[in-house]
Amino acid sequence: MNTSQHTDEDLRRSLGIGRRRFLSTCTAVAAGAVAAPVLGAAPVQAAPQAAPRAAAGGGGQALVPADKRGIILYTVRDAVGRDPLSTSLPSGFRAVFERLARFGYRQVEFAGYGQHANAPGGANLESAQGAKLLRRWLDDAGLRAQGNHGFIPGSWPLTSGDLDTFKKHLEIANILGMAHVGTGADPTSSRYKADWDVAADKWNALGETARRAGLKLYTHNHDAAYDFLLDGGPLDAQGRPTRSSGVRKLEYFLSVTDPKLVWLEMDVFWAHVAQYKFRTYTAHDGSTRTDVFDPAGLVTCHDKRYPLFHAKDGVVNTTNGMGYDMVPFGTGVIDYTAFFSRVGHRNYHNPMVEQDNAPSTADPAQSLEHAAIGYRNLAALRR
Repeated sequence: MNTSQHTDEDLRRSLGIGRRRFLSTCTAVAAGAVAAPVLGAAPVQAAPQAAPRAAAGGGGQALVPADKRGIILYTVRDAVGRDPLSTSLPSGFRAVFERLARFGYRQVEFAGYGQHANAPGGANLESAQGAKLLRRWLDDAGLRAQGNHGFIPGSWPLTSGDLDTFKKHLEIANILGMAHVGTGADPTSSRYKADWDVAADKWNALGETARRAGLKLYTHNHDAAYDFLLDGGPLDAQGRPTRSSGVRKLEYFLSVTDPKLVWLEMDVFWAHVAQYKFRTYTAHDGSTRTDVFDPAGLVTCHDKRYPLFHAKDGVVNTTNGMGYDMVPFGTGVIDYTAFFSRVGHRNYHNPMVEQDNAPSTADPAQSLEHAAIGYRNLAALRR
């Protein structure tokens, strides 16, 4: 964002944020002023090789401590969901936990509580009784549950039924020993400030409910959340703004939610897709301005708001509209050595290895093999 073209006061007024809140909110504008993006050029211009990897037993301080190395179970969802009576491969939660622990993982993030009906415990463990089984298997494997992509009510104001379901998920999270509970969806898919204000009200309320249960509520976001907020300029036929002050949607959400009630999980892959896709915006005066997104800069600016990451890697592909193709963690070009070095607070953040396309119908063992590769490369990162 070119701050010489408009002042902070102009930005504050255009967003309708009080002076005190604005001054206390560090935006990516400030982050961009102190550090260039990790991939400052479009991926087509980035160096087409992975960052150097140190051996897991090599010198230097591990960027991710052993007890912080985790994986989201979505990566191995095929293993969790397959019939243990049809294969000798690990199947169902209990066997998958054992295998992940053998790789070295110490944390997991859930992506729901369903498995194959023939696995121990049955198909649906989304209950207090099911959570007790899961907790026992986690403890046996030496794993800790750190979060879940679960239920967040869609309605606002909340219905009594939605609130009851949300509280059930809080109970499950507490039985599992989680510190965080969240969702894999954006607070809203809208580009308009008014809708993000409504989303902030809902998330602040849900965050207070989670806080009373001893949990931190978080939202996990893909690239769209880092697009620019439409907050001014000429109105369209429906009376909605058509231009931007240069603030990204998630930046605004950070500014209007309570930092004691609402947290975020950055998917580092999708944040780099946003860096590739959302590089310019039309300002209120109609001019086109450039602002290259800096994922690590946003985290350093709001470091305590990001207790969780998805550690997902990619290789350059400028033909798919995203700039990257997903690959096993540590085999791509996203510079995680630089990212984790910049964000710091190594004993606070919890990176979860993820690879959306790890499951393979041609090779049923692939997702667990890729999980093992991801662990080795996460453990190998050194300063």
